[in-house]
Amino acid sequence: MRNFWRNYKQTIILLLALIIGAIVGLVFGEKASVLSPFGDLFMNLMFVIIVPLIFLTITTAIAKIKQPKRLGKVIITTFIMFIITSLVACLVGIAVTYSTKLVSPSDSQAIIATLEDDVEEEETEDLTILDRTVQAISVSDFKDLISKNSIVALVVVSILVGLAINKSGEEADPLVKVLNSANTVVLKLVDIIFLYAPIGLGCYFAALIGTFGKEIATGFLKTFIIYTVVAILFYFIVYSLYALIAGGKEGFKAFWKNILPATATSISTCSSAASIPANLKSAKGIGVPDDIAETVIPLGTSFHKDGSVIGSVFKIMFLVYLFSTNVSTTAGLFKVIGVSLIANLLVTAVPVGGGTISEMLIISMMGFPVAALPVLTIIATIIDPPATLLNVVGDSASSMLVTRVVDGKDWIDEETKPKRKTKKA
Repeated sequence: MRNFWRNYKQTIILLLALIIGAIVGLVFGEKASVLSPFGDLFMNLMFVIIVPLIFLTITTAIAKIKQPKRLGKVIITTFIMFIITSLVACLVGIAVTYSTKLVSPSDSQAIIATLEDDVEEEETEDLTILDRTVQAISVSDFKDLISKNSIVALVVVSILVGLAINKSGEEADPLVKVLNSANTVVLKLVDIIFLYAPIGLGCYFAALIGTFGKEIATGFLKTFIIYTVVAILFYFIVYSLYALIAGGKEGFKAFWKNILPATATSISTCSSAASIPANLKSAKGIGVPDDIAETVIPLGTSFHKDGSVIGSVFKIMFLVYLFSTNVSTTAGLFKVIGVSLIANLLVTAVPVGGGTISEMLIISMMGFPVAALPVLTIIATIIDPPATLLNVVGDSASSMLVTRVVDGKDWIDEETKPKRKTKKA
């Protein structure tokens, strides 16, 4: 019980704060808007930390990447599998959220007006696709880069700096140490800010529900229930299919025989990073070669998150329904898919709060007001346990698929059966 409380304490407190906020909003109605400043304070703290958080996290992650064994084939195959399996997760999320409306606000225009109070009007001049792309991924002045309104450009620069550090070799080691230290401090600062999160988000939620009614509260509850059901079905059905594709019946048996420790660790810690040791043990127990397991699992922790991809689709579609945005066209669907995938390539492997980068990318690339960030933070909080489960187990399943491509269709016989014979002997 003590371990359960230690691992889930922050999530439980946040959920209790949201429940209390919902009750206050429903009971006091528009009078609950008096609590808005406390919610605004949390938003401001998050906006201040976003730029250094994104730059340091992405830059240091890329700078740390080392060359694994069988570099070429393993790395290429790994990222191909990450893309394919992430796309599958994305399509599942879209299929569910398109058939079920997550939220039905009675006055979308009022919500938009409220959230956009502090957002400057955008220029309406006609721009070509190339012009818009350049504006999205770059800025003309360094001072514009360190702004929450230039998130995509900041991500691009962070990647380039990380690559430059990686290419510089040992000469960049002093800078890497400084950046790693700065990253540690910033992550601790995020932890400190999230000590205020229960108050900030609780007050924000109370004011939101008090102003716009029970439809939003019902929407969050519906989102949690639907996501949890989808996660359970995805866990049993999709990962069973991956195991069968990778190793046939033997792969299926080996997967379910060894995956439970990683499953239990992911649910109990709500952290992909904390689950790495158990996940490595599960993958190696299945029969995945050490070099592949030790490459796929750590990389997957940062670059492959089935649960977060599905969660991103839910977040996007929640805001789509909240703001009455039209994404029913082919272009709209491809945009949802693209944003969901891109927003999860660079999410850090930390517990509650680690999705802030992803959420800001969603808001920026989908064109929603930045003031909608707390809405996505609330969704991230309520779906955190099932999302972490899929993030972790998805890496083990992917390691099996990578092994199937790298070592051939008989890998499960070569890797697993000798071990069984040895045990018998």
